Amino acid sequence: MQSTLTSINAIHRPMSVADGSNELASADRPAALVESTELLRGNKTVGILHNGSLYRLQATKLGKLILTK
Repeated sequence: MQSTLTSINAIHRPMSVADGSNELASADRPAALVESTELLRGNKTVGILHNGSLYRLQATKLGKLILTK
C-alpha cells in the first residue's frame, strides 16, 4: 500500500492566530503534510535519519510529539 499526499485538502489545518481565518497564509503552509500516524505506524517511537544523524520521534501519553537527537 503506497501512501500519497494527494488528499492534503482533507487534513484539518489549525486556525490562523493572526487574522482568525480558517486557512493559514500560503507562506505558513508546509510543502507536504504527513500524518504522525503514518510516520509512527502504530509504534510509540520511530527513528529518523537526517543528514547522517539519527533522531528519535516519540509520541507521549498526552498525545504530544518529542523529537530528540
